[in-house]
Amino acid sequence: MKKANLLYAQSGGVTAVINATAASVIDAARRRPDAVGRVLAARHGIVGVLGEDLVDTAPLSAMDLERLSHTPGGTFGSCRFDIDAPDTNPAQYDRLFDVFAAHGIGYFLYNGGNGSMDAVVKVSLAARRRGYPLVCIGVPKTVDNDLEGTDCSPGFGSAAKYAAAAMLEAGLDLVSMASRVGRAFVLEVMGRNAGWIAAATALASRGDDEPPHIILMPEVPFDEAPFLAAVEATVARLGYCAITVSEGIRRADGTLLMEQSKDAKGHIQLGGAGQCVARLVSRRLGYKHHWAIPDYLQRAAGHLVSATDYAQARAVGHAAVEYAIAGRDRVMPGIRRVVDVPYRWTVEPVDASAIANFERRVPASFIRADGLHVTEAARRYLRPLIEGELSPPFSGGLPDYPRFVLPAVARVLPPYRP
Repeated sequence: MKKANLLYAQSGGVTAVINATAASVIDAARRRPDAVGRVLAARHGIVGVLGEDLVDTAPLSAMDLERLSHTPGGTFGSCRFDIDAPDTNPAQYDRLFDVFAAHGIGYFLYNGGNGSMDAVVKVSLAARRRGYPLVCIGVPKTVDNDLEGTDCSPGFGSAAKYAAAAMLEAGLDLVSMASRVGRAFVLEVMGRNAGWIAAATALASRGDDEPPHIILMPEVPFDEAPFLAAVEATVARLGYCAITVSEGIRRADGTLLMEQSKDAKGHIQLGGAGQCVARLVSRRLGYKHHWAIPDYLQRAAGHLVSATDYAQARAVGHAAVEYAIAGRDRVMPGIRRVVDVPYRWTVEPVDASAIANFERRVPASFIRADGLHVTEAARRYLRPLIEGELSPPFSGGLPDYPRFVLPAVARVLPPYRP
């Protein structure tokens, strides 16, 4: 493919290492001036593309990119917006390709999860139908770790590290306050349909009597009776019980244990399952109870990034650029595990069409027979993903995260009217 401009965008919930991927994409593209012209970024994902809201990354120095790579959140802004199918909304695609053409875009890299891979496939197919020379690459990230086609998703390792550390430290507090009355602590973590982050809190324990004693995941229907029996047995033995709850746990009939609200499109905002479980324990067993919801904290903890996760986030960014230049349209750089100990991995291209909108859930082999904890196989899989520490620079006692103000690319098209 002849030299063309590259457009990068971020999508979905951000992570502690998504900017490491962004920095790697920009750096890798700059190293190929023979194939890549300008390196642009869209503000707020595909919404920014439609709005022709683009920025030029040229002012970012090598030192800026290094600092960017250690900054959590999404520097270029993200979105939760599903583009329509080309046949149902051709005007939307007319606009996308008008923007691509106006800015000489020949490479489009979309950094996101399942829905983002679907967008990559849709845009790629639309480009082929229109005869527009565009290579579309999906770049993986999600703290939920539910992307198919990859051993793990960049962003998960750091969220898992934070959640496990939170359970470890809360557990030490809990055991200090154990009493004859009995005490329960519930940590609610992210996980709409997949319990990967909840499962990772198992890494906080070194034995059966260390927190977390119970892990509730969406893969296992919530059943009050065996759950309460397990809590009661744990408190009888230790005086306290620590429980991890995925936000998306469901009853046997498929209904969510707790939901906050629905938006205009019917998307459910989760939250409160941990509080619901904690109050159930208190009401039925009479124990003192506390709960915590780390919410954004688990995906924004730049001070506790997994070195493995950071390395993988950078690797997929570099591979995405190389795939794009090679014309490998509609693929995603996936991580392949070579061996558990010592942990070794590689990056290989995965067909985005085969994984778009699929969710990889915690397998049965990773869930204990009673459904209330994980197996040793899960621990073997999870442990290397949280290993290694990378501390950001500090100033005044706090992480010194930069704030970049990049020049907007001049708009040449009329305002977008959806």
